[in-house]
Amino acid sequence: MNIEQLREYCLSKKGVTEDFPFDETTLVFKVLGKMFVLTSLTGWEAGTASVNLKCDPDYAQELRAEYESIEPGFHMSKKHWNTIRLYKLECPPKFIFELIDHSYEMVISGLPKKMRATLN
Repeated sequence: MNIEQLREYCLSKKGVTEDFPFDETTLVFKVLGKMFVLTSLTGWEAGTASVNLKCDPDYAQELRAEYESIEPGFHMSKKHWNTIRLYKLECPPKFIFELIDHSYEMVISGLPKKMRATLN
């Protein structure tokens, strides 16, 4: 996976925008204004790419136990976010897209019903 594949995949989802709210290198994807993917552009350039994804707390623990490349979210809530070190990933790339889907769904499920309805 490269940054363009990540970007295209995220932007293909309903209600998603991209932004640089923190600095010029931290790319954030939001659904209806709420973050679901964060990544540093410098990591992609240096070959140390990682992404932060929202995750159900129980599932987050399972993933961390199963995959060495999945850790508690860097600079995020350790309970609700995982950092996936893509440069040392031992799971199939398709799995990353599934984790992105999970993050997207986690954020949507936390939105008010009225906001969720705008996605349909």
